[in-house]
Amino acid sequence: MPTALCAGSSKDKGEMGSAPAVIGSALIATASGTEIGTAEIIRAKGAISISVKVNGFEAGERALHLHSTGACDAPDFTSAGGHLNPFERAHGSLNPDGQHLGDMPNITTDDNGQATLTFTFSDDPDHLIQEIFDANGTAVMIHAGPDDYISDPAGAAGPRIACGVVKPAN
Repeated sequence: MPTALCAGSSKDKGEMGSAPAVIGSALIATASGTEIGTAEIIRAKGAISISVKVNGFEAGERALHLHSTGACDAPDFTSAGGHLNPFERAHGSLNPDGQHLGDMPNITTDDNGQATLTFTFSDDPDHLIQEIFDANGTAVMIHAGPDDYISDPAGAAGPRIACGVVKPAN
């Protein structure tokens, strides 16, 4: 874990009303290697958010998750492991035993093939940073279908169709 990302006080960049700080990012690509978007991990106002922008998909809703390993080996991206889930919770915001740390809302692509989503995690920011930037790294994953927010372990979201490895900001 990069200590510099966790060290310091709440007066650090991205805290207490200062400008948001991008602390990590990922280029998201399909199995063929086509880059289709980006994800930024942002620290601001005592919280961690992710901002995802993609294009090139058909219109529709798709699951978006953080996966436990920073690896995106094509064609199926199974190298990224399962959802980021250090507390071994069940899957989904609708599951009474959930949710994984890596569970996020679905992302919806419009008729022009574009989608954006910004999501603020409810977990402790310092702990979240430790989990995202641990020795295994983290991947941002897009699935072929929507997450149903309850089926364990992955929300019945279908195959993994795009992936990006989260890298710490310089």
